[in-house]
Amino acid sequence: VQLQASGGGLVQPGGSLRLSCAASRNIFSFNTMGWYRQAPGNQRELVATVPRGSSAIYADSVKGRFTISRDIAKDTVYLQMTSLIPEDTAVYYCHAESFADHFWGQGTEVTVSS
Repeated sequence: VQLQASGGGLVQPGGSLRLSCAASRNIFSFNTMGWYRQAPGNQRELVATVPRGSSAIYADSVKGRFTISRDIAKDTVYLQMTSLIPEDTAVYYCHAESFADHFWGQGTEVTVSS
């Protein structure tokens, strides 16, 4: 399984970015898909995840600002990020889980700075 993440970059505070994660197989074959992030010196943390057949789950720090969505036809999961703040600066990783098997994308870097 391959997860190809893209869409990171440099953005000013208050700006927006959309991350994409393209999977090499049908995304409904996964129990969950989502995004994690890791800032320098910090542990990797959950940002948002969407279990198959259930509602999305968000970290408290991004609720109301980030939205996770899926395009089944493209086997792609998106993370729409708005009202970005410097604390959102991190490498963002796409994640998928299928019956205890975990898959990770290569990471895409997001920098929020003026």
